Amino acid sequence: MLTAVRPVDWLSFLLEIVDRTDPIALRYFRSSSLEVETKSDRTPVTEADRAIERAVRDLAAAHPEPLAVFGEEYGEDAPSSTRLIVDPIDATRNFARGIPIFATLLAVEREGEILAGVASAPGLQTRWSAARGAGAWEGGRRLRVSPQDRLDRAQLFHGSLAGDETPRQGEAVLRLARATARQRGFGDFYQHCLVAAGWGEVALDFGLQSWDIAALQILVEEAGGRISDLQGRRTTQPGDYLSTNGHLHEQVLDLLARPSDA
Repeated sequence: MLTAVRPVDWLSFLLEIVDRTDPIALRYFRSSSLEVETKSDRTPVTEADRAIERAVRDLAAAHPEPLAVFGEEYGEDAPSSTRLIVDPIDATRNFARGIPIFATLLAVEREGEILAGVASAPGLQTRWSAARGAGAWEGGRRLRVSPQDRLDRAQLFHGSLAGDETPRQGEAVLRLARATARQRGFGDFYQHCLVAAGWGEVALDFGLQSWDIAALQILVEEAGGRISDLQGRRTTQPGDYLSTNGHLHEQVLDLLARPSDA
């Protein structure tokens, strides 16, 4: 009978995986022969996305504990109480344009609870990681969210405000921007890592899938922050997401929910 794997052991496994997959990402990154396709949901995909997810699935299949895989490119295989959630390249548009802000996101979930997560950004030569009860880390540096409790002194991160990724809540986002001290449009995984590191207080993300948010949830929480959908629910289901240092979370939710003419 197998002994239950601890969160820190799952984290070690995830780090072993990205040791194998980061070179795949870098082999394709800024390649003149990289081809970008558009999927049926109008999101881009490259051979790098597919190659990384295939490698992750091969490594998961070799793990001694039964481990289902739920990935962006190849869906979910046979269900299990424990599953590995995979976004092979988060920020594929950045990757395809030669922008180094992209990452492989991995999380282990058991019975609905995220136990460990990694965001590995080889283009930045940086990794963020967390295990339940063991803190959040950037390499060897422990992460702590900012203690800032005033919204008018906060830094806000966000994704696209117009074009193909225009959020439905555009007016509310602008209202929040006007209430904060500084705003930067980093988007994707990176903004949530910055909140976890204490380099900003608020990050907004729209139209996410489970593989986009699972690894980031545990990272922000283990750094002392809070991440939820825009109704304040702690979840990893598809939707729109807010991460904060925790001190400002309810205030931001209230502001976003306010009628546009308020």
